[in-house]
Amino acid sequence: SIQEVLQALCAGLAAGRLELSDADDQLVLNPEGLLHLKLTASQEDNQNRINLRITWQSKDKQAKKKSALKIKGG
Repeated sequence: SIQEVLQALCAGLAAGRLELSDADDQLVLNPEGLLHLKLTASQEDNQNRINLRITWQSKDKQAKKKSALKIKGG
């Protein structure tokens, strides 16, 4: 099943459209332009980990921006 997920990611990246969903929500990403790849691996005791991060800048002017954090005390 991991191979199927990785193959779907590769196909989506090649097509410029990734659709991710669960029972509650759906997210559509459009990777474009220069993509950045960060791959790290680690081994600690008997725990093994591979992290794969793919990032890019959205050219869409209406892309969602993070809203400012608001904190109220007392």
